[in-house]
Amino acid sequence: MDIHSASSVVLQALTQATSQDTSVLKPAEEQLKQWETQPGFYSVLLNIFNNHMLDVNVRWLAVLYFKNGIDRYWRRVAPHALSEEEKSSLRAGLITNFNEPVNQIATQIAVLIAKVARLDCPRQWPELIPILLESVKVQDGLQQHRALLTFYHVTKTLASKRLAADKRLFQDLASGIYSFACSLWNHHTDTFLQQICARDETAAISSLERTLLSLKVLRKLTVHGFVEPHQNMEVMGFLNAVFERLKQFLECCRQIGPDNTCREKLEKTVILYTKVLLDFLEYHPYPFIPLIQRSLEFAVSYVFTEVGEGITFERFIVQCMNLIKTIVKNDAYKPAKNIEDSKPETLEAYKIKTAFFTYPTLTEIGRRLVSHFFLLTEEELTMWEEDPESFAVEETGGDSWKYSLRPCTEVLFLDIFHNYSQTLTPVLLEMVQNLQGPTNVEDSVRLLIKDAVYNAVGLAAYELFDNVDFDQWFKNQLLAELQVNHHRYKLIRRRVIWLIGQWISVKFKSELRPQLYEAILNLMQDPDLVVRIETATTLKLPVDDFEFRTEQFLPYLESIFSLLFQLLQQVTECDTKMQVLHVISCVIERVNMQIRPYVGCLVQYLPLLWKQSEEHNMLRCAILTTLVHLVQGLGAESKNLYPFLLPVIQLSTDVSQPPHVYLLEDGLELWLVTLENSPSITPELLRIFQNMSALLELSSENLRTCFQIINAYVYLSSTDFLQNYAEALCQSFCELLKDITTEGQVQVLKVVEITIKVSPMLGAHMFQPLLPSVFRGIIDGERYPVVMSTYLGVMGRVLLQNSNFFSSLLSQMAAEFNQKMDQLLGSLIEMWVDRMDNITQPERRKLSSLALLSLLPSDNSVIQDKFCGIINICVEALHDVMTEDPETRTYKDCMLMTHFEEPQLTEDEEPPTEQDRRKKM
Repeated sequence: MDIHSASSVVLQALTQATSQDTSVLKPAEEQLKQWETQPGFYSVLLNIFNNHMLDVNVRWLAVLYFKNGIDRYWRRVAPHALSEEEKSSLRAGLITNFNEPVNQIATQIAVLIAKVARLDCPRQWPELIPILLESVKVQDGLQQHRALLTFYHVTKTLASKRLAADKRLFQDLASGIYSFACSLWNHHTDTFLQQICARDETAAISSLERTLLSLKVLRKLTVHGFVEPHQNMEVMGFLNAVFERLKQFLECCRQIGPDNTCREKLEKTVILYTKVLLDFLEYHPYPFIPLIQRSLEFAVSYVFTEVGEGITFERFIVQCMNLIKTIVKNDAYKPAKNIEDSKPETLEAYKIKTAFFTYPTLTEIGRRLVSHFFLLTEEELTMWEEDPESFAVEETGGDSWKYSLRPCTEVLFLDIFHNYSQTLTPVLLEMVQNLQGPTNVEDSVRLLIKDAVYNAVGLAAYELFDNVDFDQWFKNQLLAELQVNHHRYKLIRRRVIWLIGQWISVKFKSELRPQLYEAILNLMQDPDLVVRIETATTLKLPVDDFEFRTEQFLPYLESIFSLLFQLLQQVTECDTKMQVLHVISCVIERVNMQIRPYVGCLVQYLPLLWKQSEEHNMLRCAILTTLVHLVQGLGAESKNLYPFLLPVIQLSTDVSQPPHVYLLEDGLELWLVTLENSPSITPELLRIFQNMSALLELSSENLRTCFQIINAYVYLSSTDFLQNYAEALCQSFCELLKDITTEGQVQVLKVVEITIKVSPMLGAHMFQPLLPSVFRGIIDGERYPVVMSTYLGVMGRVLLQNSNFFSSLLSQMAAEFNQKMDQLLGSLIEMWVDRMDNITQPERRKLSSLALLSLLPSDNSVIQDKFCGIINICVEALHDVMTEDPETRTYKDCMLMTHFEEPQLTEDEEPPTEQDRRKKM
């Protein structure tokens, strides 16, 4: 591509590619795609985005094409890789001038240079770092900023490489430039502080931007650039300086007030300082030990004393709490059970922590956490009133403690309580003692404090196990609190039912369950929606608990179930509907068939909810789970749901439909339980099987469920099913067996075996293409015992239940092996007798014995030659299956089923499904 003639053509294509008109845009994109692999294309792009006279959108697009090209064509081994000459000239062109006027494009160019550096620095691009270091010293403001921006992105990228050789290279780089990076940061920081004092806001904001970038560089160098950072004076000097700088910047926040233009960047810088400490602690817990004392003093004073008043902000408090939490919880700072086995560093850290967390410090932190940070805020109370569902279902799981104040305070409280429970338990119990009896509804402060203290008792339930007689407290105080109906007391009603939920699996007498269900029944009718949602969520805990007893719950089942259903209809948010559906599912699952009289309303509502949730796949997953439990509860009656159920299964398991990505796993589960509980086959149920061959092709982790579904069809209606689908299924199986694990092969052959068992004539005929490979496997002496056992199981079924088919298979195989039929049969019997020990299950051993015995009436001399071997294994098999009847002192075959009756079930056992009955038949 000749650069000069090509520039205008590429420029025109890029201009068209920024068009809103698709008829112009599409051909331009196609053209650019074709040029991607042309020599010279990236040189043209470089010229275009470096030309500040051109349209910003066109330049932006040129940078993006260049950036994507690095990912695809920069490596030497890539197809259509760029030539070394072109790469060399591009590298030079990228760092000739750091004067990009547009911020967004400057950032993209910096990222792009970092991508090249990741592949080429330092070996092919030794001049990059020296040029950057020179460029960040220049006086020109724009150039200096752009060079710093690039310096940061290059450092960040090189620091992220994880191979040992790359790490060493980065460490060499870090030791070479660390002093410079420190002086750069100090220089910009001091300049900023002078300018902000002089009220020169424009200059200050620009210096602050440079401070931020140079600090970002230092963060990467400090955390990833040294194997033993504590041995390096400069690194430890910088880390200690972080505390001083933090104080200066926080003081700065106090002086400039909340509305200053610098405020947002200032807070960002403060957070970045805390990230330096947190990262260093995460990657270098032992080198961090000299900083433990300062970190704890700093964080505790700003968060838990007057020092922080008026200057701390939420994200900073979260970071400080995380710093305290990580030091408290860090395994590197916990001595071994046997003190002598601990590292000296660990003991030192433990000593520092113990000296810091004195009784007064701990009690102050504990009290402040509960009585200050646990209180519901004005914003939360407003949210309760204005958007109750979002308030009730607020996400506090996962990593939210790293960013959000409430989960962060709760996690810190738990970790400190766990580590210092002896000190903190009496403090918390005293707080509870001060709040005995119902609280005056006019005293809003006391209501909020009670809510906070109860929250603490719920969170620390496991730690308080030995110190709280929860059953007495439940009977004497908590139940009474739930009966205070005043609307202001809803805070306490919600908190108490939540609190009981936290204690159910810790310490809650089984005989108190009915009183709890009574309370739940009342609260499910509470006028406040948040209370109703919290109550529903709490209900899942006793129902899903090990000590759940259906008979205790049955008197309340009808009322509670109908109230849950009402709640499901009342709530409007997807997340809330999912939460309520999970509770409903759980109830249905635990009471099983007892649910039948009460599900009519739910059955009518679910199709409507399914229709409304078209855009919400996670809600649809929750509906599928509910349907699974519903079908199990309804048993054969689930047939009435088919008009809704079958289209849902059809959609969820159709890999040509986009939603299958979310719905497939639950959809397959639903398909399986629907078949297991189906009283008889229907044309619609049969038709869904068209989805199966594509699912088998996927051969994903859902394959096992697919095999169970195929088995269920075979049990349900082998003739209709095999006549419709056996050919396609056999084809799928042949493909699968070519490329599947040993375990997978066994699963496939088990399906074949079950089919022949249920339908000996049709099954053997339909799966005929598969059987020669089974025969060959036996003759060749398949080396995996489990596979051999399965081969013999399949062959035993054919021989015992369809002897004519076995003869034709034998003659087919004799032709293939170029042997006489008798000779081949002799080899087969010999291998069978020899490998009998591969078969471990008694029923399979019996099957093989019967199959070989079925040959004995023949007057074939080959069979008569093997008589002793066959009789021998039959005697062994008899020993395996005969048991002595102690009353009559006679032996009987334990595998013989002489009568067919429903077993008596204990309360914990699941009733048999329709499929269980079919299997037994």
